[in-house]
Amino acid sequence: MLELDKKVFGKITTKEIIGADPPEIPDTKENLEKELVSLLSQLESSSKENLEKLLEEQKIAEDHINTRPGAMALAQNKIKLFNEYSKKYTQRIKEKLES
Repeated sequence: MLELDKKVFGKITTKEIIGADPPEIPDTKENLEKELVSLLSQLESSSKENLEKLLEEQKIAEDHINTRPGAMALAQNKIKLFNEYSKKYTQRIKEKLES
């Protein structure tokens, strides 16, 4: 069983990604975009250790969301959208770690 109230991307929870509400367009996309901007701004002042922790936490969140990707009742389009934004975030963390 998935933890529905688990935060998986900033303030966004599992149930917001896999559930019917909010709808993908425009709500979920706008929410993910706002969280991405917020999360990226927080990276600027993060230490290397914190960046490594954030990267690990986001990988765990991705695994959490993608544990049942074939379940037809889940909002597949929103899961794909989550994965796109999560990849953008983890890529930026990796770039900061390398710089």
